[in-house]
Amino acid sequence: MQKPTFINNRIYHIYNRGVEKRKVFMDKQDYLRFIHCLFEFNDENPTLNTTYYFNPQTMEVQPRYLTNLKAKKEPRKLLVEILIFALMPNHFHLLLKQKKENGIVKFMQKLGTGYVNYFNKKYKRVGPLFQGKFKAVSINDHAHFLHLPYYLHLNPLELTNYRSPTSIVEQMKFLENYKWSSFPDYIGKKNFPSVTQREFLLDFFGGAEKYKKETKEWLKEKDKNFEEIKGFTFD
Repeated sequence: MQKPTFINNRIYHIYNRGVEKRKVFMDKQDYLRFIHCLFEFNDENPTLNTTYYFNPQTMEVQPRYLTNLKAKKEPRKLLVEILIFALMPNHFHLLLKQKKENGIVKFMQKLGTGYVNYFNKKYKRVGPLFQGKFKAVSINDHAHFLHLPYYLHLNPLELTNYRSPTSIVEQMKFLENYKWSSFPDYIGKKNFPSVTQREFLLDFFGGAEKYKKETKEWLKEKDKNFEEIKGFTFD
């Protein structure tokens, strides 16, 4: 797939999966590390010698500054707005809005290098982890923009038997409790609120309660709605 031209303030669906469809997240620590990378590398400033961790009290990704640092890291200068993320065992989806010139490319290079280095070191492996360079689709069509956030947030349902006649209530409960997605934050349930910039989409969709309600409605006609999203997902 040929990448689009990345333009500031335009929205793009970014995704990739493991080489040979292998798992890229093996355990909870891997998911947390990738989410930490989403936060840490979304910055024009160089990455300092810090570590990031998930604080269960504040429900935030926070820096842990090493004792040899005299000053804390400067406020972040975002390369992109991370509107949505959804992580699956062998792939990930991001919905990004570019904020700085060449911001998406810079961010994805930092993200990919940082996470792959961590993964390869942890599992004592070498070589590429992902299936080539990241894939990108520019979201220009209004109809696709309306459907894509729901599709991305519903992606974790692939891990369940959601195509069988399980209830909408059961499916929604699964999504609300799936930690490796921005969906809980979008419906007002703190998960990783510091990672995403949600104001734009929440304003567009009418707030957290309405977004949750509309997600239920989208699920009711998911087969029809999946047709609307063709060409903006994996081949």
